[in-house]
Amino acid sequence: MTTRMMLWMLAGAVISLNADNAAAQARSNQPPATPPVAERPAEPERGEAHPIVRIFGDYTLGARDTARDLVVIWGSATIEGHVEGDVVVVLGAAHLTGTAVLDRDLVVVGGTATIEPGSVVSRDLVVVGGALESPTGFVPGGDQTVIGPVGTGEAVRSFVPWLTQGVLWGRLIVPSLGWIWGVVGVLLVVYLALGAVFDRPVRACVQTLIEKPLTAFLAGLLVLLLIGPISFLLTVSIVGLAVVPFLLASIFVAGILGKIGVLRWIGGSLFPEQSLEHRLHSGRSLVIGFILVSLVYMVPLLGIVSWATLGTLGLGASTLAFFAGFRRENPAPTVGRASATVAPAYQQVAAAPSGSEAVAPVAGDLTLFPRATFLQRVAAFGLDLVLVLMIHGLLDLHNGGRLLILLLGYHIVFWAWKGTTVGGIICQLRLVRTDGTPVRFADALVRGLSTVFSFAVLGLGVLWVLKDPERQAWHDKIAGTYVVKVPRNWPLP
Repeated sequence: MTTRMMLWMLAGAVISLNADNAAAQARSNQPPATPPVAERPAEPERGEAHPIVRIFGDYTLGARDTARDLVVIWGSATIEGHVEGDVVVVLGAAHLTGTAVLDRDLVVVGGTATIEPGSVVSRDLVVVGGALESPTGFVPGGDQTVIGPVGTGEAVRSFVPWLTQGVLWGRLIVPSLGWIWGVVGVLLVVYLALGAVFDRPVRACVQTLIEKPLTAFLAGLLVLLLIGPISFLLTVSIVGLAVVPFLLASIFVAGILGKIGVLRWIGGSLFPEQSLEHRLHSGRSLVIGFILVSLVYMVPLLGIVSWATLGTLGLGASTLAFFAGFRRENPAPTVGRASATVAPAYQQVAAAPSGSEAVAPVAGDLTLFPRATFLQRVAAFGLDLVLVLMIHGLLDLHNGGRLLILLLGYHIVFWAWKGTTVGGIICQLRLVRTDGTPVRFADALVRGLSTVFSFAVLGLGVLWVLKDPERQAWHDKIAGTYVVKVPRNWPLP
């Protein structure tokens, strides 16, 4: 069996060899064939086209090219070929030659659309904030819409070099751009005007930076970290939603005045002022600081870092200066001078039998009375809440927001009028400023609005009474007030 198989394999090999030789001989007898001509590669089929996106650059689609979609941002597009989808150009010009074919829409935002005779737009043509230049009789396959003034795109496109050569490099001032020096000049004039009008707040910021610059920077950083969560909590609380715009506006103003203080502080460090009250020297320091900071803003990376640092420093200095001024307006009680007079009077009133004539209170004596406990304050608030709910029901006010406004107005009016509320009278509580003087309407208003903030942060500002040595809530600290416990026969103001 093995020998027979070997014979069959040998025979097959001989036959195959003879066939190959015959084929070779036949080819040698034929004339040589001409070499094949190189064919031009076939154009890509429409299904093979790909979308094209360009940002901060121009793009040209050749006459023999095809694209699925074309998007160009901050650049111009020249189309000579075929686009199967949409063409969108933002802050740039779109130029369609006579061979351009668009199967769908052409949208140009902030730029000019130039269309030559022979080009085709099968669907809608929309130009927003720009101009349309098309031949007479050109009609797109769909609607043709032009919206907005023509100069919008040019004005916006003028900022592109500042973005590419400035912000992306980490600097705010690009020396090669002429218009930016106009902005710098306007800012200098505005800073000088604000520094002259708000001299006292700016001077307080400068004084804070001289005494504790590191603390000012940390305070500004803390404000930046807390502004987001606090705004969110106020917005969620619905009642505090009205406070958010005022909060953001106050932070913006504080940042501007603080920045002016930083510039003046830098200039005064190089050329000391004779006195912080000297207007001419203050203006000189502000100009010197402004010029130095402007030079730093031209340096890549260092410019954006210094801008953020100086902004944080100014915000912190303004915040610290505000609280320092608030403490001066609401000084601590003078316990030593009043204690000898008030203590016997308080003991006499406390020991007096019910119905007897009460001793007249001494000015400033309420600050020496014991501070109200947390439970006493909660009990007074509960009684006031019941009273306001009854009034709310009688007035038939079904809106919950109106109930909160009514509750807030009730407390503000009673605090300013009698220094307490109905619940406070029942629970023997009085409200007094930290310097012993009666509560004014401005104090009551500040305390009422800040009470919303104390409740908005999950009630933390209210619970602060439990750990504070003076048993003050956050709204007490902001308004500069104490809540004290008085004898039952203590008269109302």
